[in-house]
Amino acid sequence: MKNLNLTGKVIIAGAGPGDPELISVKAVRLLKTADIVLTDRLVSPEILQEYVPSHAEIIYVGKQGRSGLSTPQGRINQMLVDYARSGKTVVRLKGGDISLFSNILDELQVLLEHGIPYELVPGISAAAGAAAYTGIPLTARNYSKSVRFVTAHTNEKFPQEYWKDLATTEDTLVFYMSTEELVDVVQNLKANSISADKFVAVVEQATTRLQNVSVSNIYSCLEDFSKLVFTTPSLLIIGKVVALYEQFAWLRNSKSGEQYFEPLENEYKKKAV
Repeated sequence: MKNLNLTGKVIIAGAGPGDPELISVKAVRLLKTADIVLTDRLVSPEILQEYVPSHAEIIYVGKQGRSGLSTPQGRINQMLVDYARSGKTVVRLKGGDISLFSNILDELQVLLEHGIPYELVPGISAAAGAAAYTGIPLTARNYSKSVRFVTAHTNEKFPQEYWKDLATTEDTLVFYMSTEELVDVVQNLKANSISADKFVAVVEQATTRLQNVSVSNIYSCLEDFSKLVFTTPSLLIIGKVVALYEQFAWLRNSKSGEQYFEPLENEYKKKAV
């Protein structure tokens, strides 16, 4: 049962995939009501500068791969509870969309457990943003009728029957947080006889001014990409639809290795939580 004495509230909102103009009107409106903003690393700095009121406190609670600097989820959960209980309006700002690979279940459970009011605001996902800014439709007639969102960034290895399913499906595959596992992903798909008409796109820093896209056939990509160092965040798009990139790409590669989102070590030097 909710505690009716609570005056605070938590708003979990998606900030979009990078381009600051891709945040929703609703998320902007709610950001302007915030007392506390708990923000992920993958949120455009322009969003924080332009839409967070001057009186609000911005707290960086980012995660970055397996970095030891990543803020533990338990600590984030506790801050949500503590600030809301003190009567604050808390905006938990997440990169992309709130429902894809965002630990939202942990946060919802702790809010429900403590009877804290909350509101959920979706955002444009990294996959949707990458598809639009590369000209690669995730589904398209005669190419793919479905899309799957996957991450190989996990301590649990996929069973071979799952790799077989991924290799033989005609669905477009979008791998989140998986560039470090690119070799493993491609080798497993090849070992399970993925068809030679599939291509791989690595989309670095999608929708930002620093976006870069590298495309190759699934059977030659490891050699073609062997000298490249990919900047985070990056997405892997795998499937027949990737062949459409050459025809419909409208945004030139930046050809820059600059990082749009501050690495955690830089943020924590300036604004340690």
